[in-house]
Amino acid sequence: MNKATSSLGRSFAAHAILATYTIIALFPVIVIIVNSFKSRKAIFRSPLSLPDETSFSLVGYETVLAQGDFFLYFQNSLIVTVASLTFVLLFGAMAAFALSEYRFRGNLLMGLYLALGIMIPIRLGTVAILKLMVASGLVNTLTALILVYTAQGLPLAVFILSEFMRQVSADLKDAGRIDGLSEYRIFFRLVLPLVRPAMATVAVFTMIPIWNDLWFPLILAPAEETKTITLGAQVFIGQFVTNWNAVLSALSLAILPVLVLYVIFSRQLIRGITAGAVK
Repeated sequence: MNKATSSLGRSFAAHAILATYTIIALFPVIVIIVNSFKSRKAIFRSPLSLPDETSFSLVGYETVLAQGDFFLYFQNSLIVTVASLTFVLLFGAMAAFALSEYRFRGNLLMGLYLALGIMIPIRLGTVAILKLMVASGLVNTLTALILVYTAQGLPLAVFILSEFMRQVSADLKDAGRIDGLSEYRIFFRLVLPLVRPAMATVAVFTMIPIWNDLWFPLILAPAEETKTITLGAQVFIGQFVTNWNAVLSALSLAILPVLVLYVIFSRQLIRGITAGAVK
């Protein structure tokens, strides 16, 4: 009884902490969205107030839709993010399954090597990556961004998923082998459904840096036809004058996919984050 009560208390505390963090994290988002519907003077006069009949304005959204190809930028970001997430989850889950399931020479060293990607920022290799993309003819292509973001997200995916896959019952996998299931079927039919909370956690934590990144789109794909939404929003930021209405409107539109993804994966995300807190 004491163990059940203690476990329930830790679970409640973890949910409360996550809810508090969510409220704090969403406050700047709400401020951005609210100010995107206000005139320039109202933004600086009262940034925390709601728009009224005197301050309400859609000039920012009108500027975003009229100046630049916002829908193309949005499409590029969506393609890069979805493709990168797919590869990160697929290859990361397969590598995590191999490291957690099979014992072979170099298993520990391979895990440590992949974990180094979490500690060493990929941006340190920007010059080498740019030279590689130039030699491969991939500059100003979405493929370059997809490859870089896949490499960036794999270490964290392998690290998280391998820990969860070690908790999958060995008896369940052995029963599948006895029934004649191949290793691929065991992986896709038995293991993956049981680690969905971890997959959702990896997806959310991987998607946000990719969607919001400015560094690699600016270096690897700055052409008009390959701009991402974050890079496209920079056209409204000048050296001497910044169109804050357009910037806030562009950011508000860019936030929507992140919020949609969070709503879709919120339950699995909470399960994935709190799984370790109740053990």
